[in-house]
Amino acid sequence: MKKSKKINLTKDMKRNLIIGGGVLLVVLALVLFFAFKGHKTESEPVKQPEQQETVKEKLNIMDLNSKSRPVAVMINNISTARPYQAGLQDAYLVYELIVEGGITRMMALFKDADTARIGSIRSSRHYYLDYVLENDAIYVHWGYSEYAYTDINKLKINNVNGLVYGNTYFWKDNSLPIATEHRAFSSMELINKAIDKLGYRKTTEESPLLTYSAEEVDLANKEGAIPAKNVDIVYSKSVTSSYSYDEATKSYKRSVNGKAHTDYVTKEQYRAKNIITYQVKNTTISGDAKDRQNLDNIGSGTGYYISEGYAVPITWEKTSREAKTIYKFKDGSPLVVNDGNTYIQIQPKGEQLSIS
Repeated sequence: MKKSKKINLTKDMKRNLIIGGGVLLVVLALVLFFAFKGHKTESEPVKQPEQQETVKEKLNIMDLNSKSRPVAVMINNISTARPYQAGLQDAYLVYELIVEGGITRMMALFKDADTARIGSIRSSRHYYLDYVLENDAIYVHWGYSEYAYTDINKLKINNVNGLVYGNTYFWKDNSLPIATEHRAFSSMELINKAIDKLGYRKTTEESPLLTYSAEEVDLANKEGAIPAKNVDIVYSKSVTSSYSYDEATKSYKRSVNGKAHTDYVTKEQYRAKNIITYQVKNTTISGDAKDRQNLDNIGSGTGYYISEGYAVPITWEKTSREAKTIYKFKDGSPLVVNDGNTYIQIQPKGEQLSIS
């Protein structure tokens, strides 16, 4: 009986040892798995909140082979509304011009975008139509000055007006702590629905305003090149647009009046791959109760093209309201810009421009 009992105990022990060993191996394997999963080798890159390559991809946002017609949206840039601006980083081209009261407005051009929030959207000024025309764009705005109203009709500008279609293709964000006239927004989805409803042409045979290069444009060796790490463009006592060069992404971070210019949705600072800046004379329209402006933008002059840490002198010429502005390097060759988004800063004549 003792012998039989001893044999039975040995079998139990073997069975327990096998089970216990198996469990131990499973536990050990799990420990090793999670240990190595959480371990980063020296060669593995540490991910940053915003990858440099992602920033570069965001700046290269236009398909040059696309025949889609651009959409130009009038963007509010008054100081109280600026913190709530949205969508500018999806624009491939942005114009900034002076309006009455020393403030500026921006006109952002989109092509094949799906931006969900654009704005806030404000009223038209007549000289912005010259830049709608030179891009063969559809114009989106909320209202107009009497001069713009006359010219929109005279020039047969395809437009989507918030005063007419505000309840259908726009919305007011009444949660914002600003005056109601600064709360109008739209999206590319709604704008495209409006374009379909109004029967506007959706394609273009026009070439882009600017000539882009797939290879980096070397400005350092261009005639008259100067370093451009910081750029300050004064519009008035109320507005100075500034750019600081980010070597890592080869782009410029945009600020206004010394404060980072950020997107309300993404909270990211706006960036530009290219900056074109030049000056034209502006004058107050005689007898206008609101001191609205005229812009002497038909003609020619000089300015700067700024990209990747350098600025080079350029010339510009615009022969009519409909004609494209022609930009050239100082030697007379056509301006070629880096592939990426561009801010065209048309500054009042005589105001300070600082490039350093």
